[in-house]
Amino acid sequence: MAIAKSSQMIHDFSLSPRIDQVGVEERASRFTKRSIKNESKENGLKLVLNMIDLTTLEGKDTDGKVKQLCYKAMHPHDALADIPTVAAICVYPSMVKVAKKALGDSGIKVASVATAFPSGQAPKDIKIRDTKYAVNEGADEVDMVISRGKFHSGEYNFVFDEIAAIKEACGAARLKVILETGELGTYDKVRRASDIAMHAGADFIKTSTGKIQPAATMPVTLVMLEAIWDFYYKTGKMIGMKPAGGISKSKLALHYLVMVKEVLGEDWLNNEWFRFGASSLANDVLMQLVKLKTGQYQSANYFSVD
Repeated sequence: MAIAKSSQMIHDFSLSPRIDQVGVEERASRFTKRSIKNESKENGLKLVLNMIDLTTLEGKDTDGKVKQLCYKAMHPHDALADIPTVAAICVYPSMVKVAKKALGDSGIKVASVATAFPSGQAPKDIKIRDTKYAVNEGADEVDMVISRGKFHSGEYNFVFDEIAAIKEACGAARLKVILETGELGTYDKVRRASDIAMHAGADFIKTSTGKIQPAATMPVTLVMLEAIWDFYYKTGKMIGMKPAGGISKSKLALHYLVMVKEVLGEDWLNNEWFRFGASSLANDVLMQLVKLKTGQYQSANYFSVD
């Protein structure tokens, strides 16, 4: 992909739409009031499980922990034969090769954070090397963080050009651009950052690193989904969405699916275009599926702590 010399060549990001805070929050709250029948709930829970990027991003990560997580990704619950795998395993670049080998030909993707995750505070050449290292180790997807300091300083061209450079460094790997919405402060800024990321070449836009609060929220995700729809309407190009952090309960995840369907439509309701960045969510989904099948909840002690 050719790198644009300046974001101004494509779009004046200072003119991104203003967001009606009250309207967005009221609309987001309405998605939580939808009634879901048991059959639809089971299908929805399986879809949620298949959309999860099972994640471990800790300084204490070991080869053994990553291998265990990969096993769980391939075998979420041995007693439930008809459930799907998760979408991907998300790890640091140093663990990509371990995850790639452990997952084998399962079809589960390996995603790697990069670009000085989670702060993003590194020179661009280091971020590019970080990205290329992850891809060379076998990453199918790269989750990068934007330079929030530059964004807050109004240096939108810098943010745009950096994303475009990382996209080029990804080669065939898909790029998820993390906005760290909890640091952006307003819905207007979330919309502007979404526009910059998509025009610069993002394959996905993602709310958060999961390292600060607030992480993903339904109103913030709604703003990003509407940005995706506007971009699709103008360009015909589909962009994926990944809310990450703070989504640990199945009921909330199902509300997100309702929102995606009503804002973007059925085409986005698969793990090619929508993901959850979570680990504890998987256990809650499994508990709910067991409840639907047996009528009883399993204790949380039956599930691994990730």
